[in-house]
Amino acid sequence: MNKPNKKTVTIVVEGTEHDWPKDEITYEEVVTLEEPGYANNPNITYSVTYKRGQGNKPEGTLVAGASVKVKDGMRFSVSETGQS
Repeated sequence: MNKPNKKTVTIVVEGTEHDWPKDEITYEEVVTLEEPGYANNPNITYSVTYKRGQGNKPEGTLVAGASVKVKDGMRFSVSETGQS
């Protein structure tokens, strides 16, 4: 009984595995996985990059407000870039 688009994939954020139940992930969701207090700190900005992504965009950068399709084993790096 497979439900389409309802599988969980495993993504890696800064070396920590997370099960992710959606087809896409947003910049804000990636940052929150690494920095749970992110929403409480709107003055801090982060650089988010990814590798092992989907087909025509296997790697790139995620910016605030953007999202990317996820796939199993996808890796994200999150680093604080300071005040916005």
